Amino acid sequence: MELVQEIIDRTKRLAVVGLGYVGLPLAHAFAKKGLDVVGFDISKRRIEALKEGKDPTEEVGDEELSKVKIDFTDDEKILKTVSFFVVSVPTPINFDHTPDLTPVISASAIIGRNLSKGSIVVYESTVYPGCTEDTCVPVLEKESGLKCGTDFKVGYSPERINPGDKVHRLANIKKVVSGMDKESLGVIKAVYDLIIEAGTHPVSNIRTAEAIKVCENSQRDVNIAFMNELAVVFDRMDIDSNEVADGMNTKWNALGFRPGLVGGHCIGVDPYYFTYQAEKLGVHSTIILGGRTVNDSMGRFVADSAVKKMVEAGLAPKNAKVAILGLTFKENCKDLRNSKVVDIIKRLGEYGIETVVTDSRAEKAEALREYNVELHDIGEIRDADCVIIAVAHREYVDLGLEGILKLFGDAGKKRILIDVKGIIPREQLEKTDLIWWRL
Repeated sequence: MELVQEIIDRTKRLAVVGLGYVGLPLAHAFAKKGLDVVGFDISKRRIEALKEGKDPTEEVGDEELSKVKIDFTDDEKILKTVSFFVVSVPTPINFDHTPDLTPVISASAIIGRNLSKGSIVVYESTVYPGCTEDTCVPVLEKESGLKCGTDFKVGYSPERINPGDKVHRLANIKKVVSGMDKESLGVIKAVYDLIIEAGTHPVSNIRTAEAIKVCENSQRDVNIAFMNELAVVFDRMDIDSNEVADGMNTKWNALGFRPGLVGGHCIGVDPYYFTYQAEKLGVHSTIILGGRTVNDSMGRFVADSAVKKMVEAGLAPKNAKVAILGLTFKENCKDLRNSKVVDIIKRLGEYGIETVVTDSRAEKAEALREYNVELHDIGEIRDADCVIIAVAHREYVDLGLEGILKLFGDAGKKRILIDVKGIIPREQLEKTDLIWWRL
């Protein structure tokens, strides 16, 4: 445990590699405890913003960031001064739903080139069971010329940060930790115990920790898929799925899931990491892949439902002015990764429908760069024939029905409201002349 005391005494440095929605809060938390922290990212633009005291993720906030000292850098040679590494780079999927390990392999290569004896490398990036030891360790060894287990050690601690969530924060979420042996586990647990108020939960090996992460999100994915499938059927039965969910949730053992668009960097991705490894072992997933199929289809379902409502209203969809409120993958955050609202936009485009998209949280430049979607200010939306509330940002909830109605044209015209998350109460909608639909 000598390394732990040296980290506390600031004679050894700790680095967080990858300063996104997971890495930046980690770096901030360690620095807040007075540790000597290096924050490394390959993005020069991100490092420049952080050095200026600006938090691009809004997970920490500019004010909190200014209270701590972190050595932000994109110069990998600085990592030669580090003895404890935390890897928090993204792990996306390829077009064919196979894992894209490029970021985590690249991060391993960078660390490997600058790894010194006695160091510990902990991965937080979501991977399939076995990836840390079978894929990352060989890269570390090759680049460093060192031997894992003898010269350095590794561990895994799955991230559980929920972007945009101001209640469930890094410090108050119990942290699963693992190491390649008893000694490394003890050090890793002690380091995380410095910042995790809720405590840590050690498990016996790295593969188990990796499995915990993909299982957590696969479980949520399957449960949401169940509700989405019900919503599709209930739509044909003319039953409000939100009302059904409200009734279900009066029972003490109800799970509380609701239908919706499932995107983001975790739930919409992690199940594919699990099924990829399962297929390699000769096991075909039916439940998990079935859930993914359902959830990946929901954007198209919402778009098709909007078109049906336009036709029902006697509008020519191709000539209709359609406004979409929200582009991020979930409410009250600016994270655009794997947004399923994009599926709605693409599907409407297949009908020849051009949309006007606004988002009160997302960055315009990022939306254009990632999805070629131009974001407009909500004040630019007027005379809409159809409004799709795709993301329940607080700003849209606060608009209420009165504010939403201002986005439409004359009251005498047919007006369609597609309320994906059901933020406008049903009883209010029934008192209007709107043609409306909720998922």
